Amino acid sequence: MSAPLLTLYHRLQRWPAGNWLFSRAVCVKAPYFASIAPRITLLENGRCEGTLADRRKVRNHIGTVHAIAMCNLAELTAGLMVDASLPKGMRWIPKGMQVQYLAKARGTLHATALPAQPIVVAAEGYALPVTVSVRDRAGTEVFSAVIDMWVSPAK
Repeated sequence: MSAPLLTLYHRLQRWPAGNWLFSRAVCVKAPYFASIAPRITLLENGRCEGTLADRRKVRNHIGTVHAIAMCNLAELTAGLMVDASLPKGMRWIPKGMQVQYLAKARGTLHATALPAQPIVVAAEGYALPVTVSVRDRAGTEVFSAVIDMWVSPAK
């Protein structure tokens, strides 16, 4: 049985604007992410991909995509990936994030979130690092993050 979030994603993929609809639904549930207007382009067990369009509202004073906008994209894709991959009876929460700004970010950016280890059922909570790579259209990595998730049994 797949996670409810993954089921919703697959259901909306039947529609021509499925990625847009899913992305909007996520932003309704977690309104803060609407500030960057993300587009989730792929969601599956163990992987989430999303894009961030380079528009004025996400730029900094030097005209590049703001570092915090990329942090938001990283946290969103990591959280969706974990939620979609979580075994029944488990829950998660982000506990920290380490980031690196590798190059000036311009143009549409593409993020990929992957778990550093399998997401499993456990009797005790455990740390789950999630790596996120953000690349520009040319494929240059402009930002990377490791988001520390805490996965534990649901009460």
